[in-house]
Amino acid sequence: HLSAGLSILLRTLVIFPVLDWLGVNYLINTLVGVLTSAAINYIVSDSIVFKKSDRATPEQEDFYPPEGLGPVVEKSCSSTRTQYYWGKSHGLLSLVIPAYNEEGCIVSTVTAITEKMAAENINCEVLVVNDNSHDRTEDLLKGLIINNSNVRYINNYYPNGFGFAVRCGLENFKGDAVAIVMADSSDNPEDIVRYYYKLQEGYDCVLGSRFIKGGRVVDYPIHKLLVNRLANLFIQIAFGLGFNDVTNAFKIYRREVIEGIMPLISHHFNLTVEIPLKAIVRGYSYAAIPITWRNRQTGVSKLKIKEMGSRYLFIVLYIWLEKYLSRGDYHRSNLKQRAKVNG
Repeated sequence: HLSAGLSILLRTLVIFPVLDWLGVNYLINTLVGVLTSAAINYIVSDSIVFKKSDRATPEQEDFYPPEGLGPVVEKSCSSTRTQYYWGKSHGLLSLVIPAYNEEGCIVSTVTAITEKMAAENINCEVLVVNDNSHDRTEDLLKGLIINNSNVRYINNYYPNGFGFAVRCGLENFKGDAVAIVMADSSDNPEDIVRYYYKLQEGYDCVLGSRFIKGGRVVDYPIHKLLVNRLANLFIQIAFGLGFNDVTNAFKIYRREVIEGIMPLISHHFNLTVEIPLKAIVRGYSYAAIPITWRNRQTGVSKLKIKEMGSRYLFIVLYIWLEKYLSRGDYHRSNLKQRAKVNG
């Protein structure tokens, strides 16, 4: 009764008003609200009914085997991973940085990253995608590439937009693996290093979370934090995920993963959801590690939640339909089988 009452209050006082503010129509508002409140009801009930020892621990949730593998395989997770071992001088890591009007921070962001990679002796390229900026961003990038051979930039050849800029970068990176990094210095270069070495353990992807033990956020606006947590909870329930920070762009993927989730269709910030969800649904293994996110100190955030709400929902439903209705046509195992037949 306590959990049911709490879910009703949250649905009435928080979820419905937020979705209405985002411009979501009444039918979808009701559907999302009911599913989210059901998730809250489940979580609260689980906390009350089950003892802590009966629930999964963070250590048990660290490795996520490919979709469709059962609990027995999950307990013997090392057998599901392909063993990759890059030496410190082997394997190129690409860092794709979309940048739109970032003259206030692009130099400091790129410099901090390149210095950290050099200190760790990590072979990397920094690929900045200038999203047709109207300020001095491109001029500053021209100066950066003169002084650092590991840095290059291209201009986004698609229409303006975060999703288009990232897609442009993913079509042009040279590395064996790629991480998407924000231009505003919100992502910690230390976490890039941790991504790099975690990937060498054999995972296809390493997904950072700001909301697991060891992760943190600094100066996150409260209204964005609320919407973020509700959106991620909805995604967790819809897809049965243990991972709780799908919407953050800062993650790392092997080249074969990026090739396996093509084509990408998102134009805007909803690409941050499309990439990891497709990777998970299509059977690529991943590890989750805690990361730190810090709100930008200069410039203006390009993410407008009210404009993005319906776009996020569209891409979630699109991939949800693939997961449950495509009969595995796009799963990595089927793609490899077709490649063998065609080869």
